[in-house]
Amino acid sequence: MVSVTFDINHKMEVQEGTTYLEISKYSKLKDSVLGVKKNNQIFSLNDKIMEDEVIEFFDCNSIEGAKMYKAALKFILEVAIKTAYPGSDIHYLHSVPKGMLGEIKSSKIFTNEDISKIKKEMANIINEDVPFVKYNILKKEAIKFYQESLALEKASNVHIYNNIVTIYKLKDYLNYFYVDMPSSTRFINKFELKYLGNNRLIILYPTNLTNGKLPEYVHHENIIKVFYEGVSWLKKLNTPYVSDLNNLISNGEIKGFIESCELQFTDQIKKASDEILRNNERRFIMIAGPSSSGKTTTTRVLGAYLRSKGYDPICLSTDDYFVEREDNPKDENGNYDFECLNALDIELLNNHLTKLLKGEEINVPTYNFVTGKKEFHNNIIKLKENSIILLEGLHALNDDLTPYIPTKFKYKIYLSPFIPLNIDRHNYISTLDLRLIRRIIRDNRTRGYAVSETIKNWQSVRNGEEKYVFPFVHQADFIINTALPYEIGVLKVFADPLLLSITTDSPYYEEARRLVKFLSGFYPISSEYVSRNSILREFIGGNSND
Repeated sequence: MVSVTFDINHKMEVQEGTTYLEISKYSKLKDSVLGVKKNNQIFSLNDKIMEDEVIEFFDCNSIEGAKMYKAALKFILEVAIKTAYPGSDIHYLHSVPKGMLGEIKSSKIFTNEDISKIKKEMANIINEDVPFVKYNILKKEAIKFYQESLALEKASNVHIYNNIVTIYKLKDYLNYFYVDMPSSTRFINKFELKYLGNNRLIILYPTNLTNGKLPEYVHHENIIKVFYEGVSWLKKLNTPYVSDLNNLISNGEIKGFIESCELQFTDQIKKASDEILRNNERRFIMIAGPSSSGKTTTTRVLGAYLRSKGYDPICLSTDDYFVEREDNPKDENGNYDFECLNALDIELLNNHLTKLLKGEEINVPTYNFVTGKKEFHNNIIKLKENSIILLEGLHALNDDLTPYIPTKFKYKIYLSPFIPLNIDRHNYISTLDLRLIRRIIRDNRTRGYAVSETIKNWQSVRNGEEKYVFPFVHQADFIINTALPYEIGVLKVFADPLLLSITTDSPYYEEARRLVKFLSGFYPISSEYVSRNSILREFIGGNSND
């Protein structure tokens, strides 16, 4: 007999060799448990306990569980489509707020009735309690399997791995999704499919940010449109997958691709600027985006383009209008809530903006994040006849930030890195992962933060985005995709040493290990090829302002 402790202080004696799945039946999460953590590492519920242990069961309310739930749901949907409509498949393209975008590949155009049939097949698979069977196979066998299946991009991806490749089987189908799978389908019982027509659909699922509940669907046509524009552009360059990017690197052709990516980003800035110039009443350009979306660089580049058109751009950041630290609101845990709207000195900000509209001078503050106070250094600004204000910040799309500025004077721009480069047909590059890696590098370089500190704060940052950014995306007049399809190869060089520094005694070890595994599929790219004016320099350093 061995002793196992879980649910903080629940202790029981079990026979040596008992599976975690059997033990989970006595957990408070018994109906939703997806996996188990021991010594900060994830283990399958099918693994066995062989000694006295302290473990932690988790469900989709955790970061690890949310990723596991999504991967399992993707596999279930794939199998349901292939079962109900032989010869068809689904490609998972990208994340959207509270869901992911997929496209059914088939010789037929699907109808709402077809989608209902697929949902019923998914429900059958879930109710049958079908196990996810794990296999560790030789790399050469995996490559042969995917070559014979004509999934050539997957064969190329596998080629980079170590000699042993982990894949999963569900019913008669094999696949991998870069995360561990739950023990069976019965725990993946919450989902919704929203059909967009033309074989496109949105898959909704519960996450740690929805408290395990199924989120309500909000359609974001503008985001989907921008993403497909990126996909179309990469197809023209014959670079839809990471394996294609890796080939460019190994063939010595990456420099030209980088230049094309930078020009494509600049072209988006030009289009946004042209839209602004069509309406002379737009005196305030409101620029918002989630953390690490590149707001600072995008604002600077947009300002430079407007200057070339004869305008006088004035760049302001809401970060300089934080309230004094002692006045900053706190969250339910007693920590400062830097993400909420009331963390900003809205009265002072609007006073300044109103004065500018009246032709008066203002003294723009600079916020000292060390002392937690605003400082005034005689940064005097007054609008000229050709002036235009670029105001960037987390809340810039929210009219409650600028209630005294008439709507007709505002032009709203939303930024986010929707990277259209996919890993393979069933695995896309998460916007969240890209932003987190960007932030890890920047936090370490500019603030001296350890990786664990950034990962620890990431959940709070994400909560703030869900509350204060994403609900206002639909109000944006223009969306700029700030992802550079080549950038992860550059970020890898900076991120790998930082992530590998996380040891097994850290509660963030598993997340760091997951990111290292993700980055392992990319060939490294030297930052010497990156322009000093690139948005990527905001994170890796070395821009023209340094």
